[in-house]
Amino acid sequence: MQIESLKVFCDLAETTSFTKAAQINGVTQSAVSQQISSLETKFDAALIERSKKKFTLTKEGETFYKYSKQIVQSYDELRHKIQEIQNVVTGTIKVVTIYSIGLHELPPYLKKFLKKHPTVNVSVEYRRATQLYEDIISGIADIGLVAYPQKDPRLHVTSLAEDMLVLICHPDHPLAQKPRVKLSEIASHKFVAFEPDIPTRRAIDKILRDRGVEVIHAMEFDNIETVKRAVEIDAGISIVPCSPVAQEVAKKTIAMVEIEDEQFYRPLAAVHKKSKVLSPAMKEFLALLKRS
Repeated sequence: MQIESLKVFCDLAETTSFTKAAQINGVTQSAVSQQISSLETKFDAALIERSKKKFTLTKEGETFYKYSKQIVQSYDELRHKIQEIQNVVTGTIKVVTIYSIGLHELPPYLKKFLKKHPTVNVSVEYRRATQLYEDIISGIADIGLVAYPQKDPRLHVTSLAEDMLVLICHPDHPLAQKPRVKLSEIASHKFVAFEPDIPTRRAIDKILRDRGVEVIHAMEFDNIETVKRAVEIDAGISIVPCSPVAQEVAKKTIAMVEIEDEQFYRPLAAVHKKSKVLSPAMKEFLALLKRS
């Protein structure tokens, strides 16, 4: 019996999914089934209720999970502690991020981190916020980069930088000629928005609602890049975080106007599962992001 088999069982118990357990461990579903069967044979006990449609652990399975989890966590702590003593920063970090952070905020920090730690393999995948949190909680990914971090007792949140929200429009748009614009002035203009489940959209909706401003939603998109493209063709105006539009503003394909009412900021954060034992590489990566 190997530690890897115990980890596979723990991942299966926590996700209740053979597919996700396989994905987390980089193996096939059949390999997960084989490892579970081997454990059952070794301990002469059924660990999973196979007669029920819904995934359920047997009483033996619940006890097996409790102690296997302790063993796996202790093993991870031991492995990472040895790395710390030897001052070794290596391994793999699986990062999931929303588009705006991954495309615009993350690259310079990732470049700096990899220059300092070239033996660390950092994989970055883009996710909608809802899927990102699922990946972190299930253990598919190690660290998630989000805006407007949600409160969840299972998650540890590391606050990062804040990004000011600004109004953007086509350079020939009437609002582009103003140094600042009041939110009440945008009500009569077509508005390009993020889709309703995007945290930044919910935050912007609340800002407008609290000030009694109603906008005409002309288009809705799930990421910052398509919002920018729509504004570039003058399909409408939008409110977005400042950093992701810096290049377009510099090239003058988009005009950026500050909001006069008050300054609104989008909080950014890194999240990871509280129960996760962080490797030295993960700790270094988070520390670098926090210094941003």
